[in-house]
Amino acid sequence: MIQEMNMNKGEQEKGFTLLEIMVVLVIIGVLAAMVAPRFIERADEAKVEATRAQMQNIGQAMKLYRLQNGHYPSSSEGIQALVTAGKNGKRYLDSLPKDAWGNAFVYLAPGVHGDFDILSYGADAKAGGSGFDADIGNWDE
Repeated sequence: MIQEMNMNKGEQEKGFTLLEIMVVLVIIGVLAAMVAPRFIERADEAKVEATRAQMQNIGQAMKLYRLQNGHYPSSSEGIQALVTAGKNGKRYLDSLPKDAWGNAFVYLAPGVHGDFDILSYGADAKAGGSGFDADIGNWDE
């Protein structure tokens, strides 16, 4: 009777072998290797678009600043002029914006491409580059 109980117990215990678990892990790894680059590329594209949107917000704040002050902030005043209260006590942005990679925007007034230029150096935070490292400017819109 004890032998019967041991056999029944052995038959009831079902599980995965180490080999089966390893095969499943390899399959998951292969699938992840195929899918991950697509998600990473999408994330980089989203950062570029977020940076462009932030530039548009800064551009709108610059235009409002000009309407109320008669001129754009100088290059030396920079974007900082939008977050500090001016002589009329008005702030145009709540906080100093950064690009999607956490870097400060470059601001030039007068700009090379218009009344003012807003520039992000991209993922590498260096001038120039290509792909996601390329510079992004408000004139590219």
